[in-house]
Amino acid sequence: MDSLPETGTARRDSTAAILAAAERVFARGGFDGARMNEIATEAGLPKANLHYYFGTKERLYRAVLEAILTQWLDAAAEWIVPGRHPAEALTGYVQAKLDHARLRPEASRIFAAELLRGAPLVMPFLAGEQRRRVQDMSLVFAHWATQGLMDHLPPAHVFFCIWAMTQTYADFDVQIRAVLAQDALDGQTFADAAATVTALVLKGCGVRAAD
Repeated sequence: MDSLPETGTARRDSTAAILAAAERVFARGGFDGARMNEIATEAGLPKANLHYYFGTKERLYRAVLEAILTQWLDAAAEWIVPGRHPAEALTGYVQAKLDHARLRPEASRIFAAELLRGAPLVMPFLAGEQRRRVQDMSLVFAHWATQGLMDHLPPAHVFFCIWAMTQTYADFDVQIRAVLAQDALDGQTFADAAATVTALVLKGCGVRAAD
């Protein structure tokens, strides 16, 4: 069945369905193992629609990666703002990142796999949009430190630590389940993770108690 040009809501629905299906397929087989036919079947759309909206598997894979990163960065931008106390901001951001690890573990694994192969498709985004966003949020950290609300630390390294601590619950869930003797990571596990990671981040950053 041939695809037809779509506009408005139909176009958004189709692209969203394709990206969601592609995320699942890429998570299962990686970039090399994924097939456009498989993604089309998963999305419930003709293969022609995939080529109409994204052209090639490489472009679709890049779109999936950039959508994942954009969601993560949007969560950071929602919490890391000057108007929030750093205790509230960092607590909220850690929880948001753990929610992503819990609800969309495949997304984190796709991203990790891309980095392990040198990030050939997503490097422009990392060195461009992600770098710019981290620089913008670094100004918020500087503001908080100047206000005496937290220690002066290199903000990018704080982000690296948060990313590592939260994404491990998606990327290395097999290891965590083995150590905790669990078949799956449940709500209590993620609650414990949030409390632990938040405590480490707030204490490590020297965040002062809110008035």
